[in-house]
Amino acid sequence: MQEDPRIQIDGRWYVLATTARTEVDPQSLKRDEVFALFDRFGDIAPWDSGDQGLYVNDTRYVSRLELLLEGARPLHLNTVVRDDGSVLAVELMNPDLHQDGRITVRKGSVHLLRRKLLWDGACHEQVELTNHGMAAVELELAMRIDADYTDLFEIRGATRARRGIRQPALIEDGCLILAYEGLDQVRRRTVIRFDPAPTVLDTDGARFTLALEAGATARISWQISFEQSDEGPAPRPMAYSEALEHHLALLERRSQDRCRISSSNPLMDRWLQRSVSDLDMLSTALPTGPYPYAGVPWFCTTFGRDALITAHQCLWLRPELARGVLVFLAASQATRIDASTDAQPGKILHEARRGEMAATGEVPFARYYGSVDSTPLFVVLAAAYWRRTGDLALIRSLWPNIVAALQWIDDYGDPDGDGFLEYARTSGNGLVQQGWKDSDDSVFHADGSLVKAPVAICEVQGYSYAARNGAADLADALGEHRLAATWRQQAATLKANFQQQFWSEELGLYALALDGDKRPCLVASSNAGHALWSGIAAPEHAKRMAARLLEPDLFTGWGIRTLSSREVRFNPMSYHNGSIWPHDNAMICEGLARYGEVDAALAIFSAAFDVSLEFDGGRLPELFCGFPRRASEGPTRYPVACSPQAWAAAALFGMLGGCLGLQPAPMEDRLRLYSPRLPGFLDWLKIEGIEVGGKRADLFLQRYRDSTGVEVTRRDDDLRVAVVV
Repeated sequence: MQEDPRIQIDGRWYVLATTARTEVDPQSLKRDEVFALFDRFGDIAPWDSGDQGLYVNDTRYVSRLELLLEGARPLHLNTVVRDDGSVLAVELMNPDLHQDGRITVRKGSVHLLRRKLLWDGACHEQVELTNHGMAAVELELAMRIDADYTDLFEIRGATRARRGIRQPALIEDGCLILAYEGLDQVRRRTVIRFDPAPTVLDTDGARFTLALEAGATARISWQISFEQSDEGPAPRPMAYSEALEHHLALLERRSQDRCRISSSNPLMDRWLQRSVSDLDMLSTALPTGPYPYAGVPWFCTTFGRDALITAHQCLWLRPELARGVLVFLAASQATRIDASTDAQPGKILHEARRGEMAATGEVPFARYYGSVDSTPLFVVLAAAYWRRTGDLALIRSLWPNIVAALQWIDDYGDPDGDGFLEYARTSGNGLVQQGWKDSDDSVFHADGSLVKAPVAICEVQGYSYAARNGAADLADALGEHRLAATWRQQAATLKANFQQQFWSEELGLYALALDGDKRPCLVASSNAGHALWSGIAAPEHAKRMAARLLEPDLFTGWGIRTLSSREVRFNPMSYHNGSIWPHDNAMICEGLARYGEVDAALAIFSAAFDVSLEFDGGRLPELFCGFPRRASEGPTRYPVACSPQAWAAAALFGMLGGCLGLQPAPMEDRLRLYSPRLPGFLDWLKIEGIEVGGKRADLFLQRYRDSTGVEVTRRDDDLRVAVVV
């Protein structure tokens, strides 16, 4: 029997789903390299969901953490994560406790408050027990802990022929120590310190015998720290109260001189607060500056594309994030050919991993370059950062990296010299599709047949166009005028050829891609909307594209699907072939606003706001299913979506900045707003402390029926604010 070319099952880096994360509602915390997933009790319960745990560098250092009262699980009362995303608080109470067939402590007599905080490479927890009964009680509180040192790729579904060696648990100086010797020759240790010392400490955990008078309170805390033999010194011992004090001081420093946004709608403010706190949570302090890790749990590391888009979306609000991203990616730019990692000189990183399986080569992602879009997006962000900040000194330091990136686009990215940026993997173990939709089955023809490489995908041509124009602006600023003219001419030629080769009258959109034979993939997808974001779309096509993207086969009422429901590979529950991604919608929203299609942009913005109402705390997930909007029903969750996800958190700021037309121009001491419009769910919006070239302004925006008024309520001398209609 002949194999059906439409069938494709070799998704090597597919995330296995045997239990939906939505069923167990994991509680996420992250601080720098450490992230945690707990259940609503604050436990790590391996029988609930395979991904719960405490993780460092793609390794699960704690796989079991249970709190027991008299050998029984307490009853759940409430679980909440602070608005700033830093502290997990869980309230519990005792069940009915029996002895010799009689109730000795009635349920609800003892209240337990668990607080967890990640700080300085450790997880700090405090348990506060208060006796609200009328009689004294004596109780045993037990903490049970274990560590399996499973690699994140195993949890995602990969299998291993062999593993390292679990070391026997040790008790030293009042600490419980769990250890593992990996196949990468790295020794990993989990060290648990207790305060006060437990009544009994054994290799499974600790037990505390507590005598509580009526109305009395007792506090117990522990610190779980993580050590790796190939890294620096272990975290120092620290009480929970000290860790919390350091954390609150950090929050205070962050709040100073930050731009603040508030609105007439408390639900919008909730979405704003959640997005800010998620960006703070995911931003990791690296030696090169803050870097937004992509998402918890599967992508909690440095990704090129994700960080570049995240930083671009919130550039008007938080330019320091773009600086950290640019400096890190420049330092990790490829300098030689390595077919096993898809690396070529000048290419920008796709992702970097530091787990055991990456170190041993069981997965190719220790430092992996298999994305076609990270390199042009690096140049796009560099140019946008300069326009936003005027920081020519950083651009000058990055100039060799920018030139190398453009050289990669010309040489390795365009081997046939037709001007289109293409990809074809060189590694036998890497990603087949190397755009942002990197599922193996995400690029195909109208009949469903998969493309053969090399592939020139739609949105990447736009990124390449924007990169050349952006680099030309930088070249002019540095006095490299001949180079600037060359890049501008290349951009103009690319734009003309793109219209000819990619535009489809039949679709009313740009084609998804050109295959290895230069045949267009006549498939209606969200990729075409990115051509508006980058500016490569022809102005005469913008109005038709705006209408087409909002037709019901693409726009569900919750957002634009990745793929039209009319396409043969459409599946609303797929990862890339019919789902809805907030960052994707945000980029399309920005693009529509750029071309003056603001009503369409506001429709997408309003749909995203409605989605924020349906997810806990206003947190937009990585993606959700692409079913049509149904009356009195919310959007359908995707079972293994990352939450939080950096570019989903930044999506709000991309949409807001796009619809307001915000363009800071520090070289001119000017802040421009191009035809600003507020969505219907906002009557007014305040932006306080927006910074332009070291100067600040406060804005008050008022929505009227067909327009938005802008009042400058405060500004520093010499900073001008202009509204351009």
